[in-house]
Amino acid sequence: MTTSPTRAQIRRWRRNLADERAEASVYRDLARKRSGEEREILLALAEAEGRHEEHWLELLGGDVGRPLPGALRSRVLGWLARTFGGVFVLALAQRAEARSTYDVDVDATPAMAADERIHEEVVRGLATRGRTRMSGTFRAAVFGANDGLVSNLALILGIGASGAANQTVLLSGVAGLLAGALSMGAGEFISIRSQRELLEASSPDPQAATAIPHLDVDANELALVYRARGMGPAEAEEHARQVVETYSVGTVIAPAADDDLESHGTAWGAALSSFCFFASGALVPVVPYLLGLQGFAAIAVAALLVGIALSLTGAAVGLLSGTSPTTRALRQVAIGFGAAAVTYVLGLVFGSTVG
Repeated sequence: MTTSPTRAQIRRWRRNLADERAEASVYRDLARKRSGEEREILLALAEAEGRHEEHWLELLGGDVGRPLPGALRSRVLGWLARTFGGVFVLALAQRAEARSTYDVDVDATPAMAADERIHEEVVRGLATRGRTRMSGTFRAAVFGANDGLVSNLALILGIGASGAANQTVLLSGVAGLLAGALSMGAGEFISIRSQRELLEASSPDPQAATAIPHLDVDANELALVYRARGMGPAEAEEHARQVVETYSVGTVIAPAADDDLESHGTAWGAALSSFCFFASGALVPVVPYLLGLQGFAAIAVAALLVGIALSLTGAAVGLLSGTSPTTRALRQVAIGFGAAAVTYVLGLVFGSTVG
């Protein structure tokens, strides 16, 4: 005798059905903004969510009722997928898959629970591609903006706490913005330029390839080149033999480091972006003084604005890394305010000593 499902079961099944439909829709929306292999993978995930949908439909039978909306986070994720569809949406989808409760849901099959676990890894893999593509720019943006936020807030709080005039604090903030941004830009230029020079020094000399036709095949010195670059003796000998036998004008001894050079970008581009990222962060604590606020009011507003900005950058890091945006935001604020608080206390001590 089959037992009729309880109202609580029906509600839970209908909720699971709505969530599966919403998740499938997210993957289809993401697929529309992609092509090739990534599109195929996302459509396959949507198809898998469709199989899960069929399971809940079968259990519900005539109790399906009117379609329920998906959970709020699923609806927000769907809107983000339709509107943006970037790596941040994939990171959110990864977190959504990680929250699956099918492994403890008595009405979900073991295969469904296993699917959700694997889906998390599939989405993690897709998100990793985007994270890798934007990691350099994102690192520079977060590092530059946070550096500007914290260093200039600390500078303004320290000078403000010392009892300096409002005009002095404002000029110090503007000077800190320009000095820090120029320092960041110059540092990034030197860093990227030095890295490119090191990579260029590791690239084979194109003129060396002109010696290939004249090499003694029986005592092929070219094999030593490949052994020096990490190949084993047998592999190096075979590779060198193939290069000699297939030599033509334009042949190079070994691939150049062009890919590595491209991945690091241009020194001027890196310098400009670092300058802008730092300046955008450093401008935030200066805003209250530009608006004419003075004393504690200016300090309080500057701290509030910086706190909001730090929360946003921290949350962005959390979203991109697939971890809790709230935790990352709080961590960012705590670190930033901790550094600024030390400077503020030093400013108070310095001000009282001078006074």
